[in-house]
Amino acid sequence: MAEVRPTHVHFVGSIALDSVEEVFRTCGKTLGRRLKRLPDGEPGGRRLWVSWQLPLLRASPYLEPLPGVPLEALAPLRLAEGVQPGEIGFGELGYCREARISYQDFAAARGRGEIAADTRFQVSLPTPFAVISTFVRGEGMLAVAAAYEQAMIREAQAICAAIPHEDLCIQWDVCIEMLIWDGQPSIVPPLPDKQQVLPPALARLCDAIPTDVEVGIHLCYGDMDAKHFVEPADMGAMVSLANAIAATAEHPLAYVHMPVPIARDDETFFGPLRELALDPGTEVYLGLIHDDGAEGAARRIAAARTSLDAFGVATECGIARKRTPEMVRRLISAHAQATAEPA
Repeated sequence: MAEVRPTHVHFVGSIALDSVEEVFRTCGKTLGRRLKRLPDGEPGGRRLWVSWQLPLLRASPYLEPLPGVPLEALAPLRLAEGVQPGEIGFGELGYCREARISYQDFAAARGRGEIAADTRFQVSLPTPFAVISTFVRGEGMLAVAAAYEQAMIREAQAICAAIPHEDLCIQWDVCIEMLIWDGQPSIVPPLPDKQQVLPPALARLCDAIPTDVEVGIHLCYGDMDAKHFVEPADMGAMVSLANAIAATAEHPLAYVHMPVPIARDDETFFGPLRELALDPGTEVYLGLIHDDGAEGAARRIAAARTSLDAFGVATECGIARKRTPEMVRRLISAHAQATAEPA
C-alpha cells in the first residue's frame, strides 16, 4: 500500500528569516495549499515571545523593580507602593499595530500568488498569565494579571476589528499553563488548584474572539535557546489540557498544536492521543518536524498514526531562537518532504 502522508502544515509563530516578506514568500511558495494559516514570523523583539512586553511593563507607573535590583535591570517587578488593585491599567500592548502592518504584507503576497488564496493570516498571542507571571512577583501579581488580561483581550478584539474575519486566525500560546498542568518540576512553581483555574482562564481568552474568527491553541513546553524547559513524558498532559479547554470554551477550536521531542518515535509516547475529546472540526498538529531529515519525520509520523489517524505536522515551537536562516529553510523544506499537498 502506498504511503499516505499528512496534507497540512502549521507554523507556531516565529520564523527566523530576514523579513516578513521573505517568510510569506518562502513558506507560501514551498508549501502552497498545505498551509491553512500563516504567521508573519514575529520579527524583531517578538522573536523573544513574552520578553517583548518587558519594556512596556517596566514603563508602567503601577509597577516598580523589587528592592535591591539595580535600576538598569528590567525584571523582576512588583506592584508599586501605594497602588491599589483597582487602579492598575494597561493601554495598547502593541500586538494590534504589528498585526495590522503585517496583514498588509500578507494581503500583498497573496495578491501576487505567493500564498494560497484561502490561507488565513495567523496572529499568535501569549496568554496574559504567561506574560505577568514571568515578570511580576509578590502578592499583587494576580491583580496585575487581571488588569493585563483585560488589556490583552482588548488587543485581540482590536485585531479582529482591523482584519477581515474570514482572513484571520488568533492563536493563544499556552506555555506557562502547560508546564503547570504537566506538573513536572520546572522553573514554573506549582498551582494547587490548577484544574479549577486554568481551563476557565484559557476559555475566557477563546470566548473573547468573535465566532467567525478562527481560534487555535499552541501547547508549549518552552523554547529557551531552542530547548524545552522540561520534556513531556508522553502526550497525556497535553491531551488532558486540550480536552479541558475544549470542554470549557464556547468558541470552537480550529486546531490544537502539540510538541513531540526529537527522540520520541515510540508508540507509547503517542498513546494518550486515543483519549482526545475535541470537537469534530478541530484539527490536530503534531510538532514532530525536526532538523534530522525526512527519515526522522517519517518514523515519528508512523508512530503517531498508531494512535491518531489524521493530523497535520509542525515543529515543536517557533523556529527563530538559535536557528540560522539556513536551518529555517531546511525545516521549511522538511515540512514539504513529510507531507503531500491537498487534492
